[in-house]
Amino acid sequence: MRDQGRSGCPINATIEVIGDRWTLLVLRDVMFGNRRHFRELLAGSEEGIATNILSDRLKRLVAAGLLSREDSRPGQKAEYRLTEPAIQLVPVMAQLGAWGLRHRPTTERLRVRAELLEEGGQELWDDFMDELRESHLGVPRPDPHRPTATQRLADAYAAVTAR
Repeated sequence: MRDQGRSGCPINATIEVIGDRWTLLVLRDVMFGNRRHFRELLAGSEEGIATNILSDRLKRLVAAGLLSREDSRPGQKAEYRLTEPAIQLVPVMAQLGAWGLRHRPTTERLRVRAELLEEGGQELWDDFMDELRESHLGVPRPDPHRPTATQRLADAYAAVTAR
């Protein structure tokens, strides 16, 4: 059974969940920045998301089943984790980044991960999704001895920012 949307079109159904200005950026920051708490997401936002917008998007993402929210005890911060449907957006995010590299002005510091994701293709995306499953869902990576995609992305970013 599907939620009632404007139509039964799969593209429309997707846009209704992730198609606004901020939702993909919040997912990006959880996915690629490993930001799991409200304050981390707020402070780490390159685009300067407002607190009320962030709060709204986190609630929407939880309701849509793309994030889970670990309820906090008094004095603790709530933690957000990616769900499997969100993890499966990695190839979409990589393709969005690749499109932006080709068609929009970007900065070297912020384009390096998108370049690496494009160059690494499906193999890198699969490795990254396995890492996300491990860190967000507790599913062990199939090959724990293989170098991590996260480390490869971090090393590429560090090399550019060190220049």
